[in-house]
Order: sequence, then C-alpha cells, then structure tokens
Amino acid sequence: MKNKIMAMLVAFGMVGSVSAVEINENLSINGFIDGSITKVDNQVAPGAASTDTADWGLDEIEVNFLFNVGSVSGTVALDSQNIGSGNDDIVIEQAHFTYTLENGVSLTFGRYGSALGLEREDPAGLYTYSRAYGGSAFDIGNIDQNGNAREGLNISYAAEAWSLGVSIDNPGGTIRNGAGNKNDLDFEVALSYTGIENLTLNIGHRADNAVLTADDVDVTNINATYQVGKALLGAEWSQIDTTSADFDAHMLLVDYDVSDKLGVAVRYSSYEAGVGVDVDQITIAPNYAITESLGAILEYSDISHDAANSDSDTIALELTYTF
Repeated sequence: MKNKIMAMLVAFGMVGSVSAVEINENLSINGFIDGSITKVDNQVAPGAASTDTADWGLDEIEVNFLFNVGSVSGTVALDSQNIGSGNDDIVIEQAHFTYTLENGVSLTFGRYGSALGLEREDPAGLYTYSRAYGGSAFDIGNIDQNGNAREGLNISYAAEAWSLGVSIDNPGGTIRNGAGNKNDLDFEVALSYTGIENLTLNIGHRADNAVLTADDVDVTNINATYQVGKALLGAEWSQIDTTSADFDAHMLLVDYDVSDKLGVAVRYSSYEAGVGVDVDQITIAPNYAITESLGAILEYSDISHDAANSDSDTIALELTYTF
C-alpha cells in the first residue's frame, strides 16, 4: 500500500486518479472505504475519572466521479464520514471542472482543497492512521476538516520542472451575506519544484481574510520529500500568523520499504496549540499491502501536551480498501 503523496503534491489540492475504474471514454470512478479499531489512553488528574476511549467501525467512504471530454475535465467527490453516528450524511466534498490550454495553463472552477501541506491526502494516501497535527488549524490541506474546502477559481501553470498555482476563493463561496457582513476574497499561491532527481519541494502561502473585526489569518507552508533507495524522507514547516499571535509547526517523516508489501513509517511532529503550549507527537506505523487494493496500518502514537494532564497514547489498526 504505497502512499500517493509524491504523485499528488503538484496537483494543487484537486482529486487525482492514480488508478480508476473506466466506465467509458469520458467517465471513470475511483474511491475508498476506510475503517479502524482504536484505543486511546488519556492522562487525567490524580483521583479523576478515566476518559479513555475505544472505537471501531467505518471512518470514511468516498466515491470520485472523474469526467474528461476534450480539453475539459471534471471531478465530483461524494464523501461520508462518522458512519453510524447520526452525522454521516453524504456530502459533496469536491466538485470542480478544469479547462486546460495548450500552453500549460489550466483554469479550475468549483469546490476544491488547499494545495498546502504534506498530509493533504485522504486516508487512502497516508502512511499513518493519524495526522501530524491532531486536527488542529495546521492540518490546512485536510479537506475533510471543517472549513478547509474552498469555492473559487484556481489558475495553474505546469512546466517541465516546476508548477505554479494561484487560487482565489472563499469558504462556501460566501462574500457578503444579508446582514451586510463582507468577507474579502481569500487567496493561495503554491509552487512545486521537481528539477532535482528524487526531490519534490513545495512552497506555499495562504491568506484568509476574515469577516469584519475577526482575525485575518496568513499561513506559510514549506515541505519536501526525497527518495533515498528504499526510504522516503519528508520534512515540513508551517507558520500561522494572526492579528494577535503567531504559531509554528514542523514534522519529520521517514518511510522505509522493508519489502514490496511491508513498510514502516516513523514520524515526529510538533505544533503550538496556543501561546506557550506545545504538542509533540511520535508515531510508529508499520503498513502492509494485503492485496493491491487492501492495505493495513498498525499505529502507535505518543502525544505529549504542555497543558497539565493532557498527554495520551493511541493504538490503532486501520484497513483501507481502494478502487
């Protein structure tokens, strides 16, 4: 079960298709079914009741419809999460079409994800069960996270060794509502360089312009991956600037292919959850390809939190079926 991070880092947040079921010459379908068994041990104050949790079941189902007619391609991604919780309605995660010109310029309009972040993939494309920053604001590229889907226009240019994308957008597409609140358009710039063999370098900046007196947010992200023999090395640094404070995060990742079927990922990540509050996570995650379409990840994560009685340990077994 190989990760698709390297193949997707230059895709600017759009749904990609490494493999798909071809319906006809204009339509293909791919997707995944993801489930897990998890146990979380939470540290609590002496004498306090335990807050440990355990869960198993389906986590996410996604079906992507990929259209291609001439110089225009399109994607509609249907997604459902939290299966069985009562909040598992099917939603349109992404829906966009792209017009590609002969000079390497592409125009994409619709709903899509951010191009920033090393862990921008759905569960089917990650080396680990967990994400490095625990669902915080630093998971900027995780389109499944609330508020990370954008609606707007993305203009991209692809050359032989580099790609550039510029997105002009808003969450939900809303610029002004009936109450008179105005939300200026947000923008994102992402540059990817692949001119050195086995190296992929990505640099991006995002400006989220808030409504009225709320904080504007600027996000800067730099990440890179480098293939050395059977090992993939990844590194990332992010900064979030607000009117009141600046916060940093970083991650180091190593994935080693023991064999064609077995790999082991080791990740260290750290982010600021608040002023003077750091969260560090160490993750060890062997992954095994049961078949070409079915993969398993066994993960252990240790989370150290500066806030008192907030440390935790997680053990998880994840199964992902892709098609």
